[in-house]
Amino acid sequence: QKTQDAFTLVELLVVISIIGILIGLLLPAVQAAREAARRTQCQNNLKQIGLGIHGFHEAKKRLPIGCLEWRPFGGPATRRQFAWSAFILPHLEQQNLFDSIDFKKPFDHPDNRVAAATEISIFVCPSAPENESERGKTDYGGLYGERIRTRNPDDGIFLYDVKLDWEDLRDGLSTTMAVAEDIGGPDSEWINGRNVFVQAGGVNDPDAWIGDNEIRSQHPGGAMALFADGHVHFLTNNIDYQVLGALITRRGGEAVSEEEF
Repeated sequence: QKTQDAFTLVELLVVISIIGILIGLLLPAVQAAREAARRTQCQNNLKQIGLGIHGFHEAKKRLPIGCLEWRPFGGPATRRQFAWSAFILPHLEQQNLFDSIDFKKPFDHPDNRVAAATEISIFVCPSAPENESERGKTDYGGLYGERIRTRNPDDGIFLYDVKLDWEDLRDGLSTTMAVAEDIGGPDSEWINGRNVFVQAGGVNDPDAWIGDNEIRSQHPGGAMALFADGHVHFLTNNIDYQVLGALITRRGGEAVSEEEF
């Protein structure tokens, strides 16, 4: 009678250990590949947003207003407070959604509830955590300005109730930021004009107040930014503060070379 070969307990434990080691080696590579894909998708989202901004400019001969009828805290609820990102919807293949919005009424009026709740994939970074909100979120905010180089924070592109054109960007389109990742900000809704913000710290600055909108992302090492000419650049966490501020100002007169960021 033949005896059947079988694993001993020691051999089984060795095999299990080897499998565990292999999984441990493969998992970081798989996670890195997934993040690389998410980062590429985030970059593509911003490129599409850039095309939307340029499409708006081609149609209107100006840039979209950062926020239409800004509503200060405690201000009248009749202020409409529509965001730049709502105005570019027709140029993001969202004409039907744009047509469903009543722009004569505030963004948070009950008649705009259904439209405002619509999720738009272009405005969502795949690396960002899901956010429970009654309105469609955006992980990208428009740059109102900065408090790094100057005390006048309205030195960016997307201002309140102000119409700008390319010629107002004296520093050059390729070195002037328009939109950046703003993960986890308190006002991250594509229809809400509060999604324009003033940058006060560095990229993914751990000391920045979490209750404020800042350039933040879930990408390791930095965050994506869209420039006025339509190109997207990955800003590292260690970018020089002064360079970051210079990239946000539209007419600060700073000379910034591509090697600096």
